[in-house]
Amino acid sequence: MEIACLDLEGVLIPEIWIAFAEKTGIEALKKTTRDEPDYDVLMRYRLDILEKNGLGLNEIQEVIATLSPLEGASDFIDWLRERFQVVILSDTFYEFAQPLMRQLGFPTLLCHKLEVDVNGRVTDYKLRQANPKRQAVVGFKSMYYRTIAAGDSYNDTTMLAEADAGILFHAPQNVIDEFPQFPAVQDFESLKKEFIKASNRDLSL
Repeated sequence: MEIACLDLEGVLIPEIWIAFAEKTGIEALKKTTRDEPDYDVLMRYRLDILEKNGLGLNEIQEVIATLSPLEGASDFIDWLRERFQVVILSDTFYEFAQPLMRQLGFPTLLCHKLEVDVNGRVTDYKLRQANPKRQAVVGFKSMYYRTIAAGDSYNDTTMLAEADAGILFHAPQNVIDEFPQFPAVQDFESLKKEFIKASNRDLSL
């Protein structure tokens, strides 16, 4: 059996931090894992900005409530579910993802947790484990699942490399240029074709 492992933000849903940056007008919050390979550096940077501007989880969740999956994402997930076990491997947080997971039909999501005080201030974050996307693929492989993974950012590349097949989707040119070993596509129809090509089964359902 094969497992499809997908990143979430930028692949199936909008980038939450970019949406929040646009809502608040804080341009510095537009930096994402497409720009900063070190996730801890990125999150410390974000938490510092939130603290300095008096913003917390409530304000972020208000913006998330206005978001919808990317056009075609729900249909793609439905297509994928008919052919694979599907797992979302994300560096988002459970406190962010729930409304968007509902719109996608609640696929399995493995991500992180925030630490929030009684006033809604985000005080810290807790990773599920170190290098969580790659380690999830390692775990699936240890159970003799074949894995095909797709993502768009620096923090996805170890997952793509560990998988039996890796695909860049909606990736910026800097990531595509640095990781030419992965096929790169920009729309869901092309992504379907890459999954069909990468599978060792007949997917003509």
